[in-house]
Amino acid sequence: MTVGILSTGIYLPEKIMTGLEIAEQAGLPTEVVENKMGIRKKTVPGPGDHTCAMGIKAAKSAIEKAGIDPKDIDVVIYVGEEHKEYPLWTAAIKLQEEIGAYRAWAFDTALRCGTTIMAMKLAKSLMETDPDISTVLLAGGYRNSDFINYKNESTRFMFNLAAGGGAMILKKGLKKNLLLETSLVTDGSFSEDVIVPVGGTVEPLTSEALQQDRYYLDVPDPDGMKKRLEQKSMDHFLKVIRESLYKSGFEEKDIAYAAILHMKKSAHLYVLKELGLSEEQSIYLEDYGHIGQFDQILSLELADKSGRLKEGDVVVLVSAGIGYAWGASTIIWGESTRGTVNGSD
Repeated sequence: MTVGILSTGIYLPEKIMTGLEIAEQAGLPTEVVENKMGIRKKTVPGPGDHTCAMGIKAAKSAIEKAGIDPKDIDVVIYVGEEHKEYPLWTAAIKLQEEIGAYRAWAFDTALRCGTTIMAMKLAKSLMETDPDISTVLLAGGYRNSDFINYKNESTRFMFNLAAGGGAMILKKGLKKNLLLETSLVTDGSFSEDVIVPVGGTVEPLTSEALQQDRYYLDVPDPDGMKKRLEQKSMDHFLKVIRESLYKSGFEEKDIAYAAILHMKKSAHLYVLKELGLSEEQSIYLEDYGHIGQFDQILSLELADKSGRLKEGDVVVLVSAGIGYAWGASTIIWGESTRGTVNGSD
């Protein structure tokens, strides 16, 4: 059985924040923000750019490109963030209603910025095991930039957080943009290294906490996290990429394009070097920032529009999310004549 990517959709707010503006708010040299952090500009939400709302726009774009009736969608998986229009709210059901996927059932899932990669694996598994599921929509929005305090030095590595929406339609039996194997790694030793300290059951949100600017992302032990995470993160990036490739029947030398999340420039270049890839075999998202779990979709669309993707190209999608989680999926771009993938029809 094959599963292919029928279409993708992306929504980007019109409003942007420049590297200069970030530098001014954070009290940093502009060259540090633009060159080291790799943020020339990033998207930020406008008045109507709510989380699920951005996912709805991206989903409608993907449906239009696919040329399908929304009623043909069997399952809607919301892959956006917990930070959305309302607390304790299943955004997938709202999204399902707004796009007209009346015959689908819907649910939310989350793995921070690794959610889309994880949901691709989940959706493929659903299609492989349930004969009634043939078409799955993954969609959602992201605006965790709302939780960034630019005065907090310990969260500098998250100053790239941006805003936007993304969507992907997966279809059973499609021999186009074949989704092969996905590899995921989670490491719970980092599970409380990046948190919003108030607003949950441990410490409910109060007016005093708001006044103290504690309702933002924070790193309780920045030095300790950096020592433990820095090299391990790079090792896990490479581990999931290699595992995804090998399980799909390929090697690093076969990669034609890598759709990598936005991270600091040195880390991006390190991953490319370790994989034997040139800078032309990826797109560094320095003009967009980090749109969470939708960086891979954005990178794919940019690569397709710029002519970097060719029929038969082996493409890896690479993600990481606080918690910490790392993930990679391998796809074969374009129309495929492969009837069998790793022994599966």
